[in-house]
Amino acid sequence: MAQRLPASAHMTMSTTPVIGVDVGASTMSAGLVCPDGNVLATAQLPTQGEGRVVDTLLALIDRALASADERWSDVAGIGVGLPGLVDVENGFVRSVPGSWLPELSTVPLVALIQERSGYPVFIDNDVNALALGEWMFGPDRGVSSLVTLAIGTGMGGGLILGGQLVRGHLHSAGEIGHLAVSFNGPICACGRSGCLSTYLAGGMMAERARERLDHYPGSIVLTRAGNDPNRIGSALLFEAAASGDPLACAVIDEACEALAMGIGALVNLLNPEAIVITGGVATSLAPLREDILRRAQHRTLPGLLEGTRVRLVPADKRATVRGGAALVLYEMARGRRQD
Repeated sequence: MAQRLPASAHMTMSTTPVIGVDVGASTMSAGLVCPDGNVLATAQLPTQGEGRVVDTLLALIDRALASADERWSDVAGIGVGLPGLVDVENGFVRSVPGSWLPELSTVPLVALIQERSGYPVFIDNDVNALALGEWMFGPDRGVSSLVTLAIGTGMGGGLILGGQLVRGHLHSAGEIGHLAVSFNGPICACGRSGCLSTYLAGGMMAERARERLDHYPGSIVLTRAGNDPNRIGSALLFEAAASGDPLACAVIDEACEALAMGIGALVNLLNPEAIVITGGVATSLAPLREDILRRAQHRTLPGLLEGTRVRLVPADKRATVRGGAALVLYEMARGRRQD
């Protein structure tokens, strides 16, 4: 594709839409988003297997660019949220043990997308982008400090402090899922033990249940999974716990206690104005919000939790593409360019 001038050279950020992309372990989404957060168009594709992830990402961006062309519109830039540790400055995903999409490791994504599209491109961790989206477009827009927790198949976090996205020295700040909440807890995908994600992430929660099946012979969990342990998932566990199943109740009780510990740690350490908890597992946790906050009261200094708004928000692909869009707006507002 021919190289285009940066959008800011001939159109203003106040009216020019941006493209936001969210790369998930199972699904990718892209959207054409106005600077006020209004999503004009979306596209979604399954994340492909070995050797196909990059091709799928580029194809999805092509669809979003086509949506812009249909509206006779340029775009100001493209923002991509990616799972894992992202080298923001050099434009690729770092290779680390337990990566969700190892195929992306060390691929020069920014260079590839810029060459294909001709537009400025920015990448970051997916939950960093999601946090920016909540901060710019959500009910807590404009607060000075906000923490976003995304709990799905895995778990991640994004931090806005003093109106700035906190990336850390090696761009790895916000890995809240690897906060240790137990001395001798289960082994995490990262190879360490007792990580918060081992109790809360959907895949790890299911593993906790499978490990205990022999200790709960009367549990309905295995029956509801068609007697196939591999079909046990977090949604099934929440449903079984609501029915009073002892195995499911034990797993969900641990998850609620672990989340309360995580909230307590964040409130004591950062004292944020808002904590936004989202993702597929968060949808199931929402009815348990009051119980989780009661537990969190015992994990925070007196009076601190009352000063933090805690929201549990169902997963929404429109919100995730807003995250990628917010990344573009954030980087351009602070003068960072990828032309």
